[in-house]
Amino acid sequence: MNYLIAGLGNIGSEYAMTRHNMGFMALDALAEASNAVFSVKRYGAIAEFRLKNNIVTLLKPSTYMNLSGEAVRYWLKELNIPQENLLVVVDDFALEFGTLRMRKKGSTGGHNGLESIDYCLASNDYARLRIGIGNGFLPGGQVDFVLSELLLEEKRALPQLLERTTAAIRQYVLEGVDRAMNQCNAKSAQMPSPLQSPSKESDDSHKVV
Repeated sequence: MNYLIAGLGNIGSEYAMTRHNMGFMALDALAEASNAVFSVKRYGAIAEFRLKNNIVTLLKPSTYMNLSGEAVRYWLKELNIPQENLLVVVDDFALEFGTLRMRKKGSTGGHNGLESIDYCLASNDYARLRIGIGNGFLPGGQVDFVLSELLLEEKRALPQLLERTTAAIRQYVLEGVDRAMNQCNAKSAQMPSPLQSPSKESDDSHKVV
């Protein structure tokens, strides 16, 4: 089986440690754990590794967040990967920092990266792994918040969070979305939060760039 794992973010050193780049961070951690190396290709950086009998391709789009769908559509077609074998990894400020939520499909929640993918695929029927970044901003401040750098305590919690995202993605490939979703979401619900954040979970309550 072939799988495409797309982690969303913005290219450029100025965005490297921002909350909106959680998808890039997750794929970097997975690539390192899998001895895979990214190389620059059309529409993004690509890495590939084998996981048992599966070929896993990692994609970090170079299109910037708002045009993520162009890269995802191109590489699905280029590699002849069915849409049911696509997993998109994305930040979500409707979730408390450190919370993971996997879904088989769903709304974009106003996330422009997911909106671009929905538009380019003409469908929202693909799996996504949402990484909570919290919502520590005043009304109207969400854009500045997601494009700002992680706080020191968040950076300290990041390695453990990325270990969990790596495990969730591996389980998705090896055992399928249903089992991975149930396991990932149950474990995330049981884990104590590394930070105290007043955020609430919702698929539709935020708007990000």
